[in-house]
Amino acid sequence: MSLRISGGRRLRSPLGEVARPTTARVRLAVINRLAPRLAGCHWLDLCCGSGAMACEALQHGAALVVGVERDRRVAAVARANLAAVAAGLGAGGRGRVEAAEVVGWLGRSRPAGFDVIYVDPPYAAGLYGAIGDQVGRGQWLRPGGTMVWECDSRRPPPVPEGWRLEAMRRYGSTSLLFLETDRGVQANPEARA
Repeated sequence: MSLRISGGRRLRSPLGEVARPTTARVRLAVINRLAPRLAGCHWLDLCCGSGAMACEALQHGAALVVGVERDRRVAAVARANLAAVAAGLGAGGRGRVEAAEVVGWLGRSRPAGFDVIYVDPPYAAGLYGAIGDQVGRGQWLRPGGTMVWECDSRRPPPVPEGWRLEAMRRYGSTSLLFLETDRGVQANPEARA
């Protein structure tokens, strides 16, 4: 099975029902909303699945894209997709995918400054709060940065302490929550991924 990102580029999709690729409509909505921030940004894609969002970010000018995916087979697909997009753009080395459980990875990795953190865990896994806490505690987000949660429209997760909801957009059964830090949980602006 394959999927396309904007510009018509084809990506591989993981076999079976291991991952739920973000729909083209939702990907386009995210990219359009964040367009002024994408050129030169550092993008962290948590629970990245096929890597489609990470590939969109890279294609739209992100300077660095990092994906984290728990399932090693799915991470391999995301890694291949990101490498193909980077090669097509002449942007080798600007992206990587880590095969790791996301909350643990955030807790043990060296915090780095990201401008956008995209979070798309399995909707019913209950990971949003733990991810928000780890991102805030680890100071992964640069000042002025945004964390975006993709979630089930019927059960949007509560906004964790230290964050505020900047906007919420609904696209059928999928909603996007755009979160900003409420207080000093942002990374040092000099931090690099």
